[in-house]
Amino acid sequence: MFEGIMRGIGDAIKNMRGKGRITEANIQDGLKQVRTALLEADVNFNVANEFMERVKTQVLGQQVLRSLDPSEQIINIIYQELVHLMKGDAEKPEAGFHFAKDRPTILMLCGLQGSGKTTTCGKLAMMLRDRFGKRPLMVAADLQRPAAIEQLKTLGEQLGVAVYTEGAAEPGGKGPNPVSVCQNAVAHARNTSHDVIILDTAGRLHIAEMPMDELKQIDRLVRPDDVFFVCDAMTGQDAVNSAKAFNDALDLNGVILTKLDGD
Repeated sequence: MFEGIMRGIGDAIKNMRGKGRITEANIQDGLKQVRTALLEADVNFNVANEFMERVKTQVLGQQVLRSLDPSEQIINIIYQELVHLMKGDAEKPEAGFHFAKDRPTILMLCGLQGSGKTTTCGKLAMMLRDRFGKRPLMVAADLQRPAAIEQLKTLGEQLGVAVYTEGAAEPGGKGPNPVSVCQNAVAHARNTSHDVIILDTAGRLHIAEMPMDELKQIDRLVRPDDVFFVCDAMTGQDAVNSAKAFNDALDLNGVILTKLDGD
């Protein structure tokens, strides 16, 4: 994806630099190539159009056209807008978290099965510990998939991060349930001086199969400070629809994209 954007935008910039004189006409041709590069890289149609409008407004300003090296000005504008497109308004790493002051901060991870929630739980715990000096507690709240519990315990051992678990659900609804596990984990964290709790919740293969009522109940009773939707980057444009469905149910604070090293 990123290689495609780089190649397309690189070609457009070469063409603009090759002109003897920058005019509104050849700028428009160059910007069309940039827009095509974004769309070919599977950037959302509306996002690509908004991006191009912001660039066009700045590029077509008389100050740019009259500058000594307008092509360099245009490249800088495109670069700055790409940076803004990728990182949004978050200037600091901690801008993505709402840390509580007088109690453990609760982070809830949700998403479809196979999106990388459990692995992300471990990565997030490690980042919070190493970058922010927190004492995270990972909570195995995906009781439908016993392998998820074992995976989280293994990650905890490898990273040296504590894991709270009560075991998998049993047939007939016996045994622990995800809501009580999350509530008990919060009480456990208070008694063991953990200052961040990360809830690894259940997922399903398709959005229609997701246990949204269960997730809503956890959200209502445990009251997480942040709810993050974990999404496989290789999902493509359908990621927007999935994120919207989860946001309608839980009011998300952010999206974590996994597998960005894929195609």
